[in-house]
Amino acid sequence: MTSFQQLIARNQATLGTRRKMINAVMLTVTGLLTLLVLFLLFWIVGYVIFRGLKAINLDFFTQTPRPLGMAGGGVLHAIEGTLVVTILAAVFAIPPGILAAFYAARNPNTPLGVALRFSTDVLSGVPSIVIGLFAYAVMVKPMGHYSGLAGGVALAILMLPIILRTTEEMLKLVPHALYEGSLALGAAEWKTSLSVIFPAALDGIVTGFLLAVARAAGETAPLLFTTLGNERYDIAGIVRNGVLQHQSFFMIFGRIVNQPVDSLPLTLWKYAQQPYPERIEQSWAVALVLMLFVMLLNIIARLWISLRMRRLKS
Repeated sequence: MTSFQQLIARNQATLGTRRKMINAVMLTVTGLLTLLVLFLLFWIVGYVIFRGLKAINLDFFTQTPRPLGMAGGGVLHAIEGTLVVTILAAVFAIPPGILAAFYAARNPNTPLGVALRFSTDVLSGVPSIVIGLFAYAVMVKPMGHYSGLAGGVALAILMLPIILRTTEEMLKLVPHALYEGSLALGAAEWKTSLSVIFPAALDGIVTGFLLAVARAAGETAPLLFTTLGNERYDIAGIVRNGVLQHQSFFMIFGRIVNQPVDSLPLTLWKYAQQPYPERIEQSWAVALVLMLFVMLLNIIARLWISLRMRRLKS
């Protein structure tokens, strides 16, 4: 072996040792940072569970709040309000989000398609409190009062960018051969989109829906300007009174959505500022319920995808 070859061999050995050392250091750093993130996550979740379980009981889910200073009561009003506002937001956001995503996926380079994606990116970065102010000016001021309907509109605006971009990306992943094959068989373009493309992308689209719902369910700022809060909100009482007064379904539904309502994040925000110990304890319980609700939505999304994959494989 010549001296030149020996020099190359020494350099390769030195570089190999250096690369191994750098690799070991970086793996150690990334491992420690991963453990730090997991530690913070489990610390937060564990502390919320520890504090929240103290106030969790059957009355917490089945009763409305009691007067300040009295122990007991629950957050039934907030649970019902969260469901009402979230369902309204989903109804308002999902249909236009899907239709706009189909257009953006099929016509990405048209002026309207470019403007649609750009406006979606901008809207996704707008602070939620600004959207709350917008909904206040558009819905609350003209109507003259706060309502669950206005809160649903505000949360729908928050959900729309998530639904649109998620649906668009899922539609782009569908093989173009499916689209061409359906058109070659004589199917109309709208029928191809509805019967072929949409079912093929359904897994990712549903996941996007659930993520958007989880985002909307945890928002507080928009609801401060739209729903305000209502500790006497009781859907069962509204329905019962409506039936006794022989009111129509639409009138009862209007009373449910067209009045101030509460929500779990809004109740958490209010309770955490009050000096009463029972309300502080209930605020931790509300945080626990809200966290479990978001986790449940993510678990449902995972199970949905798993079941769909098993059906496709079978």
